[in-house]
Amino acid sequence: MSAPANTDHEPVDPIEAATHKIPWAIPLFGAVMIFLLAMIAVTMA
Repeated sequence: MSAPANTDHEPVDPIEAATHKIPWAIPLFGAVMIFLLAMIAVTMA
């Protein structure tokens, strides 16, 4: 029988993999929301 694969690293946590994107995602989402709210305000005025 073959030996099991040698895995010295831990499995990748999806939450931990996404946390490095949060400093870019939150301001980008905020900018999009401000633009959409301003566009709605202009069209209603």
